[in-house]
Amino acid sequence: MAEGNPVDETFKKLQSHRGVLGVVVINMDGIAIKSTFDNELTVQYASLVSHFTSKARGVVKKLDGDNELRFVRLRSKKHEIMIAPEFERNAEYYLVVVQDPSAS
Repeated sequence: MAEGNPVDETFKKLQSHRGVLGVVVINMDGIAIKSTFDNELTVQYASLVSHFTSKARGVVKKLDGDNELRFVRLRSKKHEIMIAPEFERNAEYYLVVVQDPSAS
C-alpha cells in the first residue's frame, strides 16, 4: 500500500481533532502554502500570524539571545490559535491550527 503525502496526512490528522476549524502552513514571506480555510480567511491568517510570530520571535531573542521561539498559543473568547514555527537554515515556516476553545 502506497503511503500518502506526509503533509496531507498531518493536515487530515489535525483536522480530525474536535474543535479544529482550520490549518494553515505559512512561509517566511507570510504567504500561505497550504490551507483548509477559504482564500479570504487564509490570506488574513497568513498575514496576521506571520507578523505576530515575527514580533514574538524578536521578543524572545531580545530577552535571551540564545533562546528561540518554539510554540505560541493565543486564546480569545471565540478562537484558540496555536502556532508552531519551524526555523531551518534558509527557510521559515509556521504551522497554524485554529480551533474553537468551547469544543474541547
